[in-house]
Amino acid sequence: MDNWLDVPSDDEPGAVSWTREVRFGLAELRTDEERPGGWLLTVNGIAQSYVDLDDPTYLELEYLRYLGYVVDSLESQDKPLDVVHVGGGGATFPRYLSAVRPGSRHLVIEADAALAEFVEERLGLRSVPGLELRIGEGLTEIGTLPVDSADLVVADAFEGLRIAAGITGAEFTAAAARVLRPDGIYLLNLVGTRHQLDEIYAVFPYRILLDGDVFAGYRGNQVLAASRFPLPLDALYRRLEDAIPPVRVSTESSL
Repeated sequence: MDNWLDVPSDDEPGAVSWTREVRFGLAELRTDEERPGGWLLTVNGIAQSYVDLDDPTYLELEYLRYLGYVVDSLESQDKPLDVVHVGGGGATFPRYLSAVRPGSRHLVIEADAALAEFVEERLGLRSVPGLELRIGEGLTEIGTLPVDSADLVVADAFEGLRIAAGITGAEFTAAAARVLRPDGIYLLNLVGTRHQLDEIYAVFPYRILLDGDVFAGYRGNQVLAASRFPLPLDALYRRLEDAIPPVRVSTESSL
């Protein structure tokens, strides 16, 4: 059942939120009083996405900035991209890429049909330029896609605080590699510090891990970028020189 709550709360006076029961729990969309177009999506109280409808280039969540840093370091920065997103949420990253790389095409694979419907109703999921939504399990759906058809595969699929089953396994990794073009990049959102990534390392020889600078006191999501082609490290380091908060980059030799 969809509930519209327009009663101001003590901690966020004037905030408006909607809630809905979805496959993996209770989803909530809440306005950001500091940004008129800002909406935070949570599931069971865990932040999933932040969308600014007025400025799709604004990336509130740090891990999305990490994704942006990698993509913005690629050559031909105005070139449209073909992107497969496993995990939809509020479609923050498709919105970002559609703004900075007009003409990009996005296939969003979302396992939670109720969540996708909720986001569509409130945030206009299907209004994102070039976006196609497909409801289904990531491993199943990515296996149906053509060979060498994507520049990026972005895996951002969670069940609570856990990565969706199979995302880091051999079968999904092989499917991602099959779909990616030879110079394509696999981007994976990680939570925590312990992950079994050997299957990914075996397929993608070039890898970097971006996370918060622990010396500055930041810990949170990490982003793994993996490829069969050398990654644009020099351009990435230039991008990160003025990043706030600071970002730490680990290369394949230290992973």
